[in-house]
Amino acid sequence: MTDVLKDYLQNNSQICDSDVKLICDLAVPRQLRKGEFLLEQGAICRHKTFIAKGLLRTYSLTADGHEHILQFAPENTWTLDAESYNKTVPSKYNISAVENSRVLMWAKPDFDHLLLAVPALKLFSDHIISENVQATRNRLHTILSAGPEERYEDFLKNTPHLLQRLPLKMIAAYLGISLKTLNRVRQAQLQRI
Repeated sequence: MTDVLKDYLQNNSQICDSDVKLICDLAVPRQLRKGEFLLEQGAICRHKTFIAKGLLRTYSLTADGHEHILQFAPENTWTLDAESYNKTVPSKYNISAVENSRVLMWAKPDFDHLLLAVPALKLFSDHIISENVQATRNRLHTILSAGPEERYEDFLKNTPHLLQRLPLKMIAAYLGISLKTLNRVRQAQLQRI
């Protein structure tokens, strides 16, 4: 599993091979079955997690059971609840496997040590955080300002690789629309082709 991480770091960062080995040596592998939780609402997020294979989602549930999906994390991405992780407070979110997944995890003390010991990892981590903030802002703007059709088009444009891997009800929850509305939007799109 660490081979995937090695390739990812060598292709996307300036981290030298000896530091990549150090990062991999501190990683704890874990396998998740479809539907299994990596983090449950109310627990404290104590790990940064790299997805080597599979797909995870971060979501919350309303009192009446509706799901609001904040993020999907496919292969070669990272996931955590940053607020819970940084402040050691109970998480407001669940993170679970959409499909069978293999992940690598670092406990906060270990990852904090790596950030100090490997300056290139700190730079890379800051870059990822900055990209995630920008993507989150763009997504929030789309959710607030676009109709269902534009939201779906944005999803297709930015994450076409996820379309075949997700049930429609999860896509609808991610877009903040009902499944009925998503089906209507998709049907209208098909008629235009």
